[in-house]
Amino acid sequence: MQLRSSAFFDGSAIPRRFTCAGEDVSPPLHWTDAPEGTRSFVLLCDDPDAPAGIWRHWAAYDLPADRAALPEGAGRAGGEDSSKQALNDFGRSDYGGPCPPRGHGPHHYHFRLLALSIDHLPVRRNPSCRDVEREARKHLLAETILVGMYQR
Repeated sequence: MQLRSSAFFDGSAIPRRFTCAGEDVSPPLHWTDAPEGTRSFVLLCDDPDAPAGIWRHWAAYDLPADRAALPEGAGRAGGEDSSKQALNDFGRSDYGGPCPPRGHGPHHYHFRLLALSIDHLPVRRNPSCRDVEREARKHLLAETILVGMYQR
């Protein structure tokens, strides 16, 4: 399974547009080669370089198995995309773009796609990104990662 973006390459800089210093919209993402038996996907974004530990920026879940992309801006709350989104560490149920402390150096943002063996995650109403990931791992078939970098 592979995850890509037309906005940046694996290991390269995330354009400002997709960060808190820009328009704070989620980047376009697309994936291929899901394993047989995939019934849904979860898309996660986190920053393992955050000073206090992993900072969870986004979780979109219950993405149907026939889906192979999220368009730019899909992570906006109340947007045209009907994806379910979890509560991130900013306290919002949408995409929160890269926003490292100024002068903290480069941070690595991990966009991770999880292929699952179930259609819908059995999570509580308004789950956190951590809740979504924890439950998704119980039904994991495959995982892929796309890493983007950003610093302020």
